[in-house]
Amino acid sequence: MLLETSWLYPLKGIIYFARHPFLYPLLRARLLPALLLSVFVFATLFIWSYLPQVAFLAIFHGRQLAWINGAFLVLGEGAAVTALLFEAFFVDETLVDVFDATLIKEGCRDLVATSRMLHPEASDPVKELGKPTTSAVYSPFSFRQIIEFIVFLPLNFIPVAGTPMFLIMTAYRAGPLHHWRYFKLLGFTKKERNMYISNRKLQYTGFGIVALVLQLVPVASMLFLLTTATGSALWVVKLEEKRRLISNTDDLETGPHYEDNSP
Repeated sequence: MLLETSWLYPLKGIIYFARHPFLYPLLRARLLPALLLSVFVFATLFIWSYLPQVAFLAIFHGRQLAWINGAFLVLGEGAAVTALLFEAFFVDETLVDVFDATLIKEGCRDLVATSRMLHPEASDPVKELGKPTTSAVYSPFSFRQIIEFIVFLPLNFIPVAGTPMFLIMTAYRAGPLHHWRYFKLLGFTKKERNMYISNRKLQYTGFGIVALVLQLVPVASMLFLLTTATGSALWVVKLEEKRRLISNTDDLETGPHYEDNSP
């Protein structure tokens, strides 16, 4: 079931975000810098690098495919630059708040409480969020991911199949990073985290592909960073339901054994 539906969660996040106004203040606080940064980055790349890249791709793809794949190439470059700048300087704390507030709303308050102070008397999940008591990072800054992104970029030179290959290879690494916060809340060691990810590699790749495609949308890519964090939290809710059900079942099966020794 998770294999079939994990890729839907970035899209579910858009709908959920739109239907829950308590999340809007987190967007408003970052909206203007997000718009300005996205417009500047994408405008700069399309003005100065689009035509040269199309000309180069035409050697391998022909003129018609070069225009299309050139656009994907520039969009991918723009998404990488804006995501890197925005997450580094503006948004990671906001992504944590979006993620945690969604978990609280959906009944996983105890999970969030392991990492930050909460104010249960508050009027909505966002206002309930207090200061983190441990390091709170939604997705870690990764030089390896940036290097791999640059290494995978030439895949776009391959006619027709190149762009899908680029998306899959990039999403293969990026998908699990959307649950970095979840792994920290569970207190996973590096070994436990890697084992958990390896058992769900296809699910995380599917999630990562859709999340990456949303990041290729000019200007709106920053909005989709927030909605993808919402979708990531919604997936966690389902994973937690399954994990807790299994845990409760194991507790029942391994409960205390009583013997009747009465005469």
